[in-house]
Amino acid sequence: MRRIPHLRWWIVALICVGTIANYLARNSLGVLAPQLKTGLGMSTEQYSYVVGAFQLAYTVMQPVAGAIVDRIGLRTGFALFGVAWSVANMLHALAAGWLGLALFRGLLGLAESAAVPSGIKAIAEWFPARERSVAVGWFNAGTSLGALLAPPVVIAVSLWADWRVAFIVTGAVGLLWAAAWYAFYRSPAMHPAITPAEQALIAADRPAVPPRRATAREILRTAKFRAIAIPRFLAEPAWQTFSFWIPLYLANERGMDLKQIALFAWLPFLAADLGGVLGGYFSPFLMRRFGVRLIQSRVAGIALAAVLMIAPGCIGLAVSPYMAIALFCVGGFAHQMISVLINTLSADVFTAEEVGTANGFIGQAGWIGGLLFSLLIGQLADRIGYAPLFAALSVFDLIGAAVLILSLKHLIPAEPK
Repeated sequence: MRRIPHLRWWIVALICVGTIANYLARNSLGVLAPQLKTGLGMSTEQYSYVVGAFQLAYTVMQPVAGAIVDRIGLRTGFALFGVAWSVANMLHALAAGWLGLALFRGLLGLAESAAVPSGIKAIAEWFPARERSVAVGWFNAGTSLGALLAPPVVIAVSLWADWRVAFIVTGAVGLLWAAAWYAFYRSPAMHPAITPAEQALIAADRPAVPPRRATAREILRTAKFRAIAIPRFLAEPAWQTFSFWIPLYLANERGMDLKQIALFAWLPFLAADLGGVLGGYFSPFLMRRFGVRLIQSRVAGIALAAVLMIAPGCIGLAVSPYMAIALFCVGGFAHQMISVLINTLSADVFTAEEVGTANGFIGQAGWIGGLLFSLLIGQLADRIGYAPLFAALSVFDLIGAAVLILSLKHLIPAEPK
């Protein structure tokens, strides 16, 4: 096979495409929510249970998926999970009521839970520490690109055919990606297309003797795990609210129809892409320009983004739906900046051998927060409106940034830099 210079960036591109397929399937539900509520006779509360089924399954499975990928390897593990989430999404077309939809949504959650732990593990294997936040930024851009593409793609297919076909189409995309991943991916030591110079660059950032992989219990008992898991628990509700509830909010409280939602609901995710990518570059910028140390540069970016998260907390004050969209855009930018840097921290402080498991548990903490908040929205949105709930998201991120700042002493790089 021909040698490919800078192969690690092609690996990130492949992960990004997989994440786009993952989030295109995931966000189909939120985009179709107004149609599904009418077509399946769902209340807002029942819709929250459908969302909760995905979140609960994802929450329970994420550390398990991370451990499976650590055990059987990225090439086989990530491909198998990709096939599984694609099939699960296509099964949504068979739903006859909200209970059936919740069942298939739960299956999707079980399968999609491997995406972030697998992506972070690949970056930990392929990138030296100084490049990781940039790599995570580009990988994380797939989450926003998938969410960005979902409104126009899903609504176009649903208007052309119906909502059932939209689930089939968005699921089929993942099958194509899983085949490409299995065909192309190998570890740096085994990939036939890697150049000797790149292999040496990656190896220079690794310890001479690989450390023993910590058990799940040992990971959970560490202070560094808690220092990352608590901010992730507080940050994740924002992203899941944006992913699952923006279309319903725009329809119910801002009076937008399906075509208007297709025109505007993707904008916060475009802003989120920018936040994720720029957040990845922000940390190396601080290190290079101001001499800020590795971990401190990550935390500084998270703190800045937490301040920006005040914007979506003010959505209740917006006088027009377009101002609300603008505030959602600031929130998407800020949240993805937080997400990139928190995920990078897990690759910084845990070794490549254990980061899949560690990131799975950290993700589980985040999804517990997202699940609880979505259920809260289902109970309260029709009674008190969305404004107080959006305000709470701002407070959560500010508290999470404070926790990280106070926990800096526990966040020590796992490998020599």
